[in-house]
Amino acid sequence: MNFKIFFIFIFIFIISCVDKDFSGKLSNPKVFHKYSNNGFTLVYNDKLFKDRIVGKKLNDRDLFVFQNNLKKDTAVIITNQLNNKSVIATVKSKSRYPNFYNSVITSRIANEIDLDLDEPFISIESIDQDSVFYAGKAKMFDEEKNVADKAPVEGVNIINISSSNENKKKDIKSTRKFNYVIKIANFYYEDSAKLVKERIMLETNIKNINIDKTSINNFRLSIGPYKNIKNLQEDFEKMSNLYFENLELIRQ
Repeated sequence: MNFKIFFIFIFIFIISCVDKDFSGKLSNPKVFHKYSNNGFTLVYNDKLFKDRIVGKKLNDRDLFVFQNNLKKDTAVIITNQLNNKSVIATVKSKSRYPNFYNSVITSRIANEIDLDLDEPFISIESIDQDSVFYAGKAKMFDEEKNVADKAPVEGVNIINISSSNENKKKDIKSTRKFNYVIKIANFYYEDSAKLVKERIMLETNIKNINIDKTSINNFRLSIGPYKNIKNLQEDFEKMSNLYFENLELIRQ
């Protein structure tokens, strides 16, 4: 048999085996991809909708968020990175909002995690939908509140602690410095990070680009540091225009 014909025969045989044995397995792969991002969130109000900054409405009392990287009804945990307070919420849908923000949240969520509106630094992380604990915790909030409202009160000692708490918060904010970098990506090879750095410098006027070796085979490409939100937002928008996926903020 001619060698060329024999080779073609073997190739066709292999392809037919692949179609027969594996096509069914690959059609509906059941893989859960966990999404997480650290960045600034935007707290919704009706003025943002009227001014067309946000494309859809949110109800102030709902535990809903807009997040354009996640599907509707995805459960997420939102954590205030400045105090580690967390709340469980649900992605309502996709919506238009500025690229600088990693999500849009309701004022209820902001209050639950005691968010600083001047520095709304959060992490948003998707949760496995099979987790009954998380889903239950999110849905029980109103029921627990109703029980608390109806509970009898036999005696109440009122202590005014609001002023002392406010003073503590002001002291923390005054000592806390604004200091962030934009994380572009992690690379296995330093040469890969250098190539991307050169591309950024070629296509933008950004100069403060860093390559940090975080482990033996991990090189982090980042921009910064930034000491104010204005400069941070300007460079973040420039990077968004270069279509980098999942840009993150790192607080230093």
